[in-house]
Amino acid sequence: MEMLLQSIGAAIQAEFADITDEGEVTRILVRLLMAAMLGAVLGFERESKGKSAGVRTHMLVSMGAALFVLAPGMAGADEQALSRVIQGIVAGIGFLGAGTILKGNGQDPSHVKGLTTAAGLWMTAAIGTAAGMGREATALISTVLALLVLASMPVLVDKVEGEQEEKRREEGRKH
Repeated sequence: MEMLLQSIGAAIQAEFADITDEGEVTRILVRLLMAAMLGAVLGFERESKGKSAGVRTHMLVSMGAALFVLAPGMAGADEQALSRVIQGIVAGIGFLGAGTILKGNGQDPSHVKGLTTAAGLWMTAAIGTAAGMGREATALISTVLALLVLASMPVLVDKVEGEQEEKRREEGRKH
């Protein structure tokens, strides 16, 4: 019986032997935490605007993408294998994003809703992939740029649309 327990203990220990040193633990933690934090930033922006995919969703998408490239990379996968993993992430996020897109409502059947949320999830997966591959600076820069787009474009669009509406009103007064 003691021999059996030792054998089981050795098998369990071997299952958890994929992390060989403190440096590797640190690398895993930094990459996954970076992915989670950057996903949270984009998720907070979406959630603060009342969108369906918020902080938790974006954090999980980013960490999941990071883990999908981190694990094979740690296992020694070559560049071609990692390329296929990334293709799978892109395809999978496409399905997730498609679930956030709704077409039509009672007033305007051609209205499409959720495209920005879908694109944000797609971008979040890309950011998580970069973080998981050890490209934290690229992930951080991408997050800042995505946040700028999400925060500034609605203001710019509203300004342009307001100016166009004002021009239409002025033209209406002339006629």
